[in-house]
Amino acid sequence: MPRLPARWLLPALPLVFLALLLVAPVLRLLVEGLGGGEWTDGEPLRWLDVWQDDFLRWRVLWSLAQAAITCALALVLGLPVAWVLARLAFPGRSLVLRLLMLPFVVPTLVAALGVLALWGPRGLLGAPLAGVGIDLVDTPWLLLYGNLFFNLCVVVRAGVDALEQVSAPRVAAARTLGATPWRAFWRVEWPAIAPWLASALCLVFLYCFAGFGLALILGGQDYATVEVEIYTLVAHELALGQASVLAVWMLLLTGAVALAYAWLEKRLAAPGRVSPVARQRPRSAAQWAAVAGALAVLFVVCAAPLLAIVWRAAQALLGGQGAVVLFEADTRAALWNTLRFTAMALTLATALGLTHALAVRALDAASLQRHASEARGALALAWRAAAFLPFVVSPVTVAFGLLLLYPDWTASLALLVAAYALLAYPFVAKSLTAALDSLPASYAQAAATLGARPWRVLWRVTLPLVAPALRRGMAFAAATALGEFAVTLFLSRPEWTTLTTLIYQHLGRPGAANLDAALVLACVLMGLALAAFTLIEGPARKDNGTHA
Repeated sequence: MPRLPARWLLPALPLVFLALLLVAPVLRLLVEGLGGGEWTDGEPLRWLDVWQDDFLRWRVLWSLAQAAITCALALVLGLPVAWVLARLAFPGRSLVLRLLMLPFVVPTLVAALGVLALWGPRGLLGAPLAGVGIDLVDTPWLLLYGNLFFNLCVVVRAGVDALEQVSAPRVAAARTLGATPWRAFWRVEWPAIAPWLASALCLVFLYCFAGFGLALILGGQDYATVEVEIYTLVAHELALGQASVLAVWMLLLTGAVALAYAWLEKRLAAPGRVSPVARQRPRSAAQWAAVAGALAVLFVVCAAPLLAIVWRAAQALLGGQGAVVLFEADTRAALWNTLRFTAMALTLATALGLTHALAVRALDAASLQRHASEARGALALAWRAAAFLPFVVSPVTVAFGLLLLYPDWTASLALLVAAYALLAYPFVAKSLTAALDSLPASYAQAAATLGARPWRVLWRVTLPLVAPALRRGMAFAAATALGEFAVTLFLSRPEWTTLTTLIYQHLGRPGAANLDAALVLACVLMGLALAAFTLIEGPARKDNGTHA
């Protein structure tokens, strides 16, 4: 009997947090969007008016189109790269796999500055192109390239994992029966990896469709997305009714994609033991060319923007103008705000993620008992999926909902930090849940048999075993909080300027000196994110086996 209250009280903290910071604001947004109001011309606000307004319809359709185009490009470029990484063993392969995490760590605003440093009017490649009459500004290329920077690695990582689940005997049997390598891939490997890639592409679509920072900086006037339009309507036009309707449509569309993703994930049940195809060292010139091509794709899409921003920041510092911003009072204040907000959000996110993961384990254990009902199993599954909710709802929608629901709290530090933690804690929850799932129950049972109390078992047995997963989740959570931009624009006060908002302020001012200052600050922010990730996660572990 004493275990029952603890089991049901454990989810209380994250449940209340999600209810207050996510579910309630979304419901308030739905009420605002569906409850009436006026259009900009004074006409009554109707839910379907978005599709009758040429400008807003273009925003929605372009948001869908740029996400779909990014998915197609990521698949075309990412699948060959994944095949090379999964099938060929070459020097530096483990390092390449580890560096695939970089786009997840780099803040969105830094990535946008990296794209401008490479392809912008004064960029390393953009300036020579502008000299021959090719101007990439106000074209969709910059936004699509920025989307690829973040999402190519999602497809590559999913492809590598999927290809390592392909049965080697089936491939060998196809080759023995006379199938060419291409036919063996198409008839044997592709059906096995297609669900994995479809799942990854759902995530890519969600990230691009609900993206804000990249679209705000790189989209311009013609190619901004719905998220940028919502921010513009709220911050500059105070058209809350229109913004609410757009946000409702965003929720419906992202919810549909999220349901497709959940259905695909359900189909991807834990695979049985397979004999994966062994990696081989490249032998022919064609195989070495494939390795070179894969590395070139990753360099051009994922590494070049980061190197460009470092190069431009170094030029600004050596030139003398960029160094001035490092010693300004606004920079010191923004750095202090960034660090303290991140520390507070990381502490709260860790507590939420830990309790969420432990609640999942407790509910799973309850659902496996002999007389457990189907309702308990459904509850355990629902609570496991609840960690994905902050990923489904975009930061702009979250911030707008909080603005509507808690108008008296919008300038409070508590709400700002809580919003940061809401976006960061799923990383901790997901990482810990996966680690606890793989942890044998016999360890805790043995400790309990020796007289250890539940909290002592947690402290002395469970936490040390899942510490690497906890550190990894905290590293991603810290990187998310450091680079958070959308929530800060909605809920921050002028004296709470962070590095992201300070960079945006410099970008909004004319002159080369402000651009140089933004590049230097972006380089500082990137260094902070990489340092936080490296320090929290710890050193890289060696790849001991043949397969990653």
